[in-house]
Amino acid sequence: MCAGLLTEGSLHLENMPNTLRDINSQIELLTHLGCVVSRDSGDLMGLNAKNISTYTAPYDIVRKMRGSILVLGPLLARFGEAKVSLPGGCAIGTRPVDLHIKALEEMGAEIKLEGGYIDAKAPAGGLRGAKILFPKVSVGATENLLMAATLAKGETVLSNAAREPEIVDLGECLIKMGAKIEGLGTPTIRIEGVSHLNGATHRTLPDRIEAGTYLIAAAMAGGKIKLQNASIDHLAAPVGILRQAGLEIEQDGNDIAVNRNGLRVKGVDIMTEPYPGFPTDLQAQFMAMLTLCEGAGLVTETIFENRFMHVPELNRMGANITVHGHSAIVRGVEKLTGAEVMATDLRASVALVLAALVAEGETTINRIYHLERGYENIVGKLSACGANIKRV
Repeated sequence: MCAGLLTEGSLHLENMPNTLRDINSQIELLTHLGCVVSRDSGDLMGLNAKNISTYTAPYDIVRKMRGSILVLGPLLARFGEAKVSLPGGCAIGTRPVDLHIKALEEMGAEIKLEGGYIDAKAPAGGLRGAKILFPKVSVGATENLLMAATLAKGETVLSNAAREPEIVDLGECLIKMGAKIEGLGTPTIRIEGVSHLNGATHRTLPDRIEAGTYLIAAAMAGGKIKLQNASIDHLAAPVGILRQAGLEIEQDGNDIAVNRNGLRVKGVDIMTEPYPGFPTDLQAQFMAMLTLCEGAGLVTETIFENRFMHVPELNRMGANITVHGHSAIVRGVEKLTGAEVMATDLRASVALVLAALVAEGETTINRIYHLERGYENIVGKLSACGANIKRV
């Protein structure tokens, strides 16, 4: 969606969710900037940023979602200036934007942090191509610099770039808009700047974290389900681990078929890592699965330092989880019991939903606005598979 700011033409995005809070927050921000956003009754979104009226992304919108920082690169590249509030989002640990700022400064930008805002200006003549080495892998910084570099003068090389499928998807969208990009999906991405980008039509990637969540739901509750329009290729690490735990998972055309063979899942260990490793965004769901495993499993979180906030809530339901620093030992129990619990972030909230599916009795999950940031119609989807779930 932020890539739409890079062109006067219209960007049409297919396969877009309709009710996610994060999508609505991004629409609110883009509309505030002057972008015209249109939706149809299906999955098509149109964006036109021909007449941008302000280069300021205000706190009251940006605080709702961390992804709002991604307007910084496009605004700076196309208009030469941007003023973006420091972002909010889930409280899962420190996620500083210094990588974004330092890299844009290497492209010639002058950036000040004042009053909670990133105030950035490009040099006369626009951003310049640069060789940028990210000190650590960052999806957001890679995306911001990938977009900014498309309109910079000369070549930009992003080293230690993120390799996630979402990065590749964004790059392919930018190429359709006229960008010159090589190396997508590798740690080194080369971008040759162009004078302008045009409009395009692009079908967005299916959400691999949503797909992985439903794979884990099947692992916990049993049964056989089919995930339409999903790819095992994007989920190699979690699928491999789930197969070790005892799940049958196969690609069936454009769909993923998953079946738990009736046996209890086996305890297995995971360590979160940047793609293609095990995704941090599936860690909480995987931990919920391990609560009922045969034996025990070790979960090690290497991405965010505050991403075990779901542990006390799962333990309230009868789980046996002990945290030691960045690792948690999960010893399988015979059953979970329904309880009143609180969602603390997006992935923690869905982990509690999964635990509630298999707990004896009724579970009430509070603060589900986190859940609605990233899961569209989860009540309808799980109900269609036989779950007894309702939004109150």
